[in-house]
Amino acid sequence: MAARLVAMTAFLLAASTVCRAVAGDHSIRVLVWDERQPAQAKAYDNFLGNAIADYLSKKPGLTVKSVALDSPEQGLDAATLDSTDVIVWWGHVRHDKVTSEHADAVVKRVLDGKLGFLGLHSTQFAEPFMRLMYERAKADAPKMVPEAERATAKFDFSLPLKRAKVKRDQPLTPRLEKIGDNTWQLIPPACVFPSWREDGAPSHVKVLLPDHPLAKGLPTSWYIPHTEMYEDPFHVPAADATVFEEHWDKGEHFKSGLIWHIGKGRVVYFRPGHETFPVYRQEENLRVVENAVGWLGAPESP
Repeated sequence: MAARLVAMTAFLLAASTVCRAVAGDHSIRVLVWDERQPAQAKAYDNFLGNAIADYLSKKPGLTVKSVALDSPEQGLDAATLDSTDVIVWWGHVRHDKVTSEHADAVVKRVLDGKLGFLGLHSTQFAEPFMRLMYERAKADAPKMVPEAERATAKFDFSLPLKRAKVKRDQPLTPRLEKIGDNTWQLIPPACVFPSWREDGAPSHVKVLLPDHPLAKGLPTSWYIPHTEMYEDPFHVPAADATVFEEHWDKGEHFKSGLIWHIGKGRVVYFRPGHETFPVYRQEENLRVVENAVGWLGAPESP
């Protein structure tokens, strides 16, 4: 009986894909995932994720669903993920509540090229984002070895990911440390930065790559009246592209619109935010989300 149910489920999923193709339905299926902490009520009357989903649902070519950590199966059940092209992730103080099984399910689909991932603001500590950064670091490891030693290099990827603060003078991660004649240990990406401020000071966003799809329809720069500050360096693998840079009047700056190819998939990180400020009620920031969803959900050019 179990085997028949599995076979029937696979048939229905395949049939659904065929029907979408035959009907000419090229809409991008978007899943907005939000941990929905109560503090969001200071800026969003119906949660931050729902505000983003409401905006995206009005845009042509997008089919949008909004879920939360408290949804059945944390909103990340197999059927939902299998009917999603792009996931928009908002997390902040409840990262450790996401189960390993659900995080694995998201990561696997990204690596397989079945799901695009857009992480917003404090998603840098989200389980799927951290795992994806680690996978990219593993892929980058051979390039981090001196060229003369690459042919014989062996790698130790046993160190676990940890959510921990970093100091300004701490060496960047990910990095390699040599632990034997031809063995290198990977120090995982910390996925964090040395300082931040939650004072709501304004920031200025500058477009570095105006021709990139993430920057479509945006001015060359814009002003965010209230946001949290993050300060570079960001302890993540080197991005394939950096579309934006954000800076503050006190002198801090942070790269944003970071793009990575990981496995067969793509990941985007957009920094502005904090759940107590209405950052995702501002048109420019929402337009970045819209652009990122469209780019992540479109087939990649060969």
